[in-house]
Amino acid sequence: MLQLNGLTKKFGGFTAVSGVSFELEEGEILGLIGPNGSGKSTIFNLIAGMHAPTAGSIRFQGKEIGGLLPANVCHLGVGRTYQIPRPFRKLSVLENVAVAAFYGQNGRVARSLAWQHAEEALDLVQLSYANHARVDGLGAAGLKKLELARALATQPRLLLADESLGGLDEKEMDQAGDMLARVRKEKGITIVWVEHIMGVLMRIVDRCIVLDHGELIAQGLPREVAHDPKVIEVYLGSDAAEVQQRVDA
Repeated sequence: MLQLNGLTKKFGGFTAVSGVSFELEEGEILGLIGPNGSGKSTIFNLIAGMHAPTAGSIRFQGKEIGGLLPANVCHLGVGRTYQIPRPFRKLSVLENVAVAAFYGQNGRVARSLAWQHAEEALDLVQLSYANHARVDGLGAAGLKKLELARALATQPRLLLADESLGGLDEKEMDQAGDMLARVRKEKGITIVWVEHIMGVLMRIVDRCIVLDHGELIAQGLPREVAHDPKVIEVYLGSDAAEVQQRVDA
């Protein structure tokens, strides 16, 4: 479904991503992990059209999308969430998602269909929209659900989920991880997930890609990555034993 080949992004004299190549199969959940500043968000921004690559290619379902505008990438079937949700505060929960359904799909969407897709997305993430529920009444977990629902309402084939667990407690983290697994199971959506909470991510993903200083340093099954000496050295550190225990269980 997705192929990155020699993907490189430079900002002036700084190289944020250097020659990264990997493939994503349809139906997978792929974990994209690494320390802060390793290039994860830059790769998301390159795929989603926020930045144009300096070199290399990004192919989605066989079509080159590197350098396309974000709206065009979205219309092709790539949805994304953001680390910090920024909903329309003056709109209701349902209206926020309906806006995404109306403008995020490829072509004209009837108003009734946009509302239907919005309701389906909110039902899938289990977020109430009854009685004109307002965004201001949502806590951290509710805002994360709303962010995911807005992405799902665009009817993506590929979802880029950017740190969906930030600000959540342990129970909410597990629920959010299960939610992404449910999105794949019920909607058949392929997912790339950037996350720092390794215990939850490793339980959900099929494979992991590990970045450090903009370069790909490891990839493989969660168990393989959790036991990789280089990954332990540059990223997992003292958390390695806990992560290994969860993936080995």
